[in-house]
Amino acid sequence: MPRSSGNGAVTRSTLRQQIADALRDEVLAGRLQPGQEFTVKEIAEQYGVSATPVREALVDLSAQGLLDADQHRGFRVHEYSVEDFRGMIEARGLVIEGMFLALTEGHPGAVRPDDPRAAAVVAGVRRRGEEAQRAAAAGDLTVLIGYDLRFWRELGACFGNPYLADFLNRLRLQTWVCAVQYLRRLTDLRGELWAGHTELVDALIARDNDTARSIIAGYNAHSVALIERLASG
Repeated sequence: MPRSSGNGAVTRSTLRQQIADALRDEVLAGRLQPGQEFTVKEIAEQYGVSATPVREALVDLSAQGLLDADQHRGFRVHEYSVEDFRGMIEARGLVIEGMFLALTEGHPGAVRPDDPRAAAVVAGVRRRGEEAQRAAAAGDLTVLIGYDLRFWRELGACFGNPYLADFLNRLRLQTWVCAVQYLRRLTDLRGELWAGHTELVDALIARDNDTARSIIAGYNAHSVALIERLASG
């Protein structure tokens, strides 16, 4: 009996992830609009692939809350409301607060200041923050989203709980998907986008949780006020 190398499964899994990533980028870029419908066949033809990895990718994105599945009509981009956005911001704040507590209480998996890895990890997170701030100042939403998600994913990893970090990443992705439908209405986003990434890193390095909490509270208030203003027209 011939031995299977498993390369077919790996290739399909990789293709599935590539399609999911590409479609998520389309949603974040505003090229796939909230409520827009499409079928597995349409996406398969667009990317020139078979239906199986496309269906799997769409199911993955549905599980992440980015798409809605309709048994008879295929899939559509999920439509989030301003109330959804408020709920996401609240949930996100609670998760981040849990991370701050883990840092303060010395969670066994958290990166400690005396750990040889600490300097390199913090430097990497700070670089992501600097890039995010530059994109925010320039009003470049697409670049900002990419660096912002990496910034929070790497920052979340510092706290030593991968489940918490993964949950925060999912929340942040959903928040961005919700926000872009409003942010894309503005032709110039300079001065509109939050850019306090490095201030937050500096506060956390100094173990100044009060300042870190204040920065996050300001960030959350800014985000909700901006989306409410844009939604009201």
